[in-house]
Amino acid sequence: MLDDKNSFNYDNRNLSDVFKELQEIRSNPQAQQAYVKQAKKSKKHKTTDIKPSKVKKTSNVFASNFRTKDGTSKPKSNDLKLSHILTGCGILVVSMALFFPKDLAFTESYASTESSQEVEAYELNRHRLNMQSIISENAGMDRVKEQATEERDVEFETTYTDNPTLPKGEEVVTQEGILGKDQVTVVKTYENGNFVEETILARTNLVAPTPKLISRGTSEFLAKHQVHIGDTMYLVKDDKLKSEANDTSTDVAEAKESIDVKLLELPSEEWAKVSFDGVEGYVKTSNLTSPTTTPNIVEKNRIQRILLKVNIGMELNKSSGLTLNDYKKIFTNIPNDKNKVFENNYQVFYNMEKKYNINGIFLASIAIHESAWGTSNIANDKNNLFGYGAYDESPYESSLDFDNYADGIETVAKSLVKYYLNPAGTKIYDGETAEGWYYNGPTVEGVNTRYASDENWHEKVYSYMEMLYNRLDS
Repeated sequence: MLDDKNSFNYDNRNLSDVFKELQEIRSNPQAQQAYVKQAKKSKKHKTTDIKPSKVKKTSNVFASNFRTKDGTSKPKSNDLKLSHILTGCGILVVSMALFFPKDLAFTESYASTESSQEVEAYELNRHRLNMQSIISENAGMDRVKEQATEERDVEFETTYTDNPTLPKGEEVVTQEGILGKDQVTVVKTYENGNFVEETILARTNLVAPTPKLISRGTSEFLAKHQVHIGDTMYLVKDDKLKSEANDTSTDVAEAKESIDVKLLELPSEEWAKVSFDGVEGYVKTSNLTSPTTTPNIVEKNRIQRILLKVNIGMELNKSSGLTLNDYKKIFTNIPNDKNKVFENNYQVFYNMEKKYNINGIFLASIAIHESAWGTSNIANDKNNLFGYGAYDESPYESSLDFDNYADGIETVAKSLVKYYLNPAGTKIYDGETAEGWYYNGPTVEGVNTRYASDENWHEKVYSYMEMLYNRLDS
């Protein structure tokens, strides 16, 4: 037990006393500090400084020595009792416990040279690691790793190729891209059920991806006119189709201004291969246009297509293809039509064409030729522009009278369709069939054979037809 002078009394203690003393020291901080100081003091005295001659006899717990008459020392075998052995073992245990306390074991063993202040500061540290708190916090985090093998899509590449036969800036997909397939083995990490990361262990390609192919246009000519190969384009002036893409090659066809051609190829930005009514050849791209760059070109082309069919041998037992506005344009403000007979009846000629399937311009040209532009006496007095019914011996007297010009125009139209322009048996108007009594072909020359005694009548009539048609292009 500790005495009043903070010294340790090891005499006359049994094992029970030793353990009680140890318990008191461990539970009493002051006692621990006193013991530490005492232990340090005892270490300062080296055992080599103690002379054997001056050591007092003490009651040694491990051995009891006595000296004989001749001066030699012999152990007293009878004095080494069991109680002494037990007491010695207890002291040894207490000494180990005291010299290596739980809070100072490392300090006393490895840092004995530290000052007492450092030891005390270490003992009084209140910022120790709270292992229980650390374990609790980590136990609350659910971190899971799992290994999986799965199939994943592989992205395809996109490849661009310049194409001079497409408008500049335009793109056309020539091959759609297809995703590939990989088999992937991964380790996935989850925290609290949320995916955090993954590590790929192995990857095997199952299906290679198919690249996406895109053709990118480079033609400024096509872009300017907003057309593609195979579209219809139009000539801006009369031109000749060449056998090859150069100026010195031979001519294969001649095409009129505003005529339509089909764009077949574009060997260069200067030359284009086209088709005109089945004839293929090359023209300069500078002589081509489109509705985008020339908005009225389609209407001009329509007229040009009509004019191309105008010839002395054209068939007259079919529609001319002209619209009512075309008739109005043709017959308005003709200088020779002084009495405006034809200007006032242009719609009648149009209606006859639609009703009886006869060329209205041909019908009007006969009227112009026979009535001298509506100025003859028969025309003025009898509303008969054709001299219909007249004979050479007495033309005025024999010609028929009509209430108005329209009646006379319709009568002549029906007669031409039934007897001159169609062969016998042809279905015509109102469910009737043609008689064909004077049929010699559906041309102006064929009609001339039985209609007029003047052999040049068809040429004169056709000259008026050309004049009227050409007014469309004015």
